Amino acid sequence: MSRPAHSPADDASATARAALPDDDAVRFDRLTSAVLASSALGPALRAVLPGPAGFRWLHTEGLAPTARPAALTADQWLSLFRVWTTSGRTPSGAPGGRGPAGRPTKGHGHAPGAQAAPRWF
Repeated sequence: MSRPAHSPADDASATARAALPDDDAVRFDRLTSAVLASSALGPALRAVLPGPAGFRWLHTEGLAPTARPAALTADQWLSLFRVWTTSGRTPSGAPGGRGPAGRPTKGHGHAPGAQAAPRWF
């Protein structure tokens, strides 16, 4: 079964995108692609918003964390974009635990201050 070429989520996000100034369109596209790539809003918002901001937004909008991103309306997309732009965090393709430029952090995957035991132990 093939995926439809045009979904209602495309309409809602396109309507929201049309309401934004041109300089915000690229950032809005980055946000929508990051959110729509997930099957549920909870994990998607955890990836794009810092701390509990995503769950606060879900609560104010009356949405469950298990709701599908395609269920968002144009007004909800605009609200999410406002929250996202004020949070100062942008979605990136770098996996967690990575520092600047995608290099691993100096923590070596251990608890803060802990290091791996030497091999001769």
